[in-house]
Amino acid sequence: MTTLLFLLLVITFILIAIIRYEIHPFLALFGGAIGYGLLVGMDLKMILQSITEGFGGVMGNVGLLILFGVILGTFLEKTGGAMVIAEKVLSWVGEKSINLSLMLSGWVLSIPVFGDSTILMMNPIAKSLSAKSTVSYAATIVAVSLGAMASHSLIPPTPGPIATAGILGADLGQVILYGTIVSLIALIPVYFFVQKWVTKISVRPQENPQDQYILPEERPKLATSLLPILTPLGLIFLASIASYPSKPFGEGTLPEALIFLGSPIIALLIGALLSFALPKKLDRKLLSATGWIGEALVAAAPVIFITGAGAVFGKMLQNSGIGTVVTDSLQGANWGLFLPFLLAFGLKCAQGSTTVAMITTASIVAPLLGPLGLDTDMLKVFATIAIGSGALAISHANDSAFWVVTQLSGMSTKQGNLSHSLGTLITSFSAMAVLYLISLVMA
Repeated sequence: MTTLLFLLLVITFILIAIIRYEIHPFLALFGGAIGYGLLVGMDLKMILQSITEGFGGVMGNVGLLILFGVILGTFLEKTGGAMVIAEKVLSWVGEKSINLSLMLSGWVLSIPVFGDSTILMMNPIAKSLSAKSTVSYAATIVAVSLGAMASHSLIPPTPGPIATAGILGADLGQVILYGTIVSLIALIPVYFFVQKWVTKISVRPQENPQDQYILPEERPKLATSLLPILTPLGLIFLASIASYPSKPFGEGTLPEALIFLGSPIIALLIGALLSFALPKKLDRKLLSATGWIGEALVAAAPVIFITGAGAVFGKMLQNSGIGTVVTDSLQGANWGLFLPFLLAFGLKCAQGSTTVAMITTASIVAPLLGPLGLDTDMLKVFATIAIGSGALAISHANDSAFWVVTQLSGMSTKQGNLSHSLGTLITSFSAMAVLYLISLVMA
């Protein structure tokens, strides 16, 4: 019981450090991990071992994945390739279904691109469609934001799901597959929420000369824009199939090549390299420390180091023997997938960052997979998605996405809470409900 109290104390310390004193999550997590080890009386050599094993282990598995994913997203954003994909989705669904079109566009774009960036990129389209119709600007931009939040939390290669899958040891191909299914089904009630509720919030777009819009002739073609996204996803899926015990591709060179090319690091490296074809002219400066690659490294570094610190925390928990403590505490209780969900939900509400909530929750849950009955390959995948579902909500005043939505649209804080914040809550519960129903059939 003392061990659990120390864990609660350390988690409280981490949250206060991040929220109240605005200490970087890396320092808060790293300091909290060491503090926990000292509090529970771990041997000093074991504390050092937990640091090196935790940080080094996750860097080898996850660090490069995050970096390649950010590089891919940066090139899509900077060249206008993301906008090409968005406008194609709009043309497929049709402008008569404006909110559905924008929601699906936000969902697609936020798979490779950060959620905030997706909202910023889609804002000119959301604004213009609202101006050309009677649809409220609040509805068009919230449709984008909720679509973006769903895939941002549930589908790799965005950093949160990649890091969570890496920490829990979940198969990335399966996370992509089930994350896609869960997020799309979860958006069904969200769409009706936007249509029936958010459209009643009367907000009209105002012209802003600072709105940035990449001209159509300067953008890459649709096929070129889709290639960096679809190629790694396809390779990861093929590798997952090639790894099945039934050996559907037989034995020999072909399955070995597919497994190599579809390993997440190689697949995302290929996706990042393919993104270099997006600019009309690949200037060497784009690949320099001050170019787009430099920007991607700067954007990826905090996420990578937070992930490393979270892994240290997880390894410290594991080596402290907390799994046995939790096993004894949870005897007779059937928390299952709901504990990861509730932990991520609470952490997201408290400190605002989806990625930090997912990484911290995964670090806490990783040594508890056995006691929770989540240690099979499939349940590790479901645990990853449960964490992503919890980290969807609630996006409010401590989340940058909330301010992006409200400041771009001109909504008040109250209007933002009644639209974007409430929408993320519905998305979160909807995703968890879908996941639970799937787990009853598949687990």
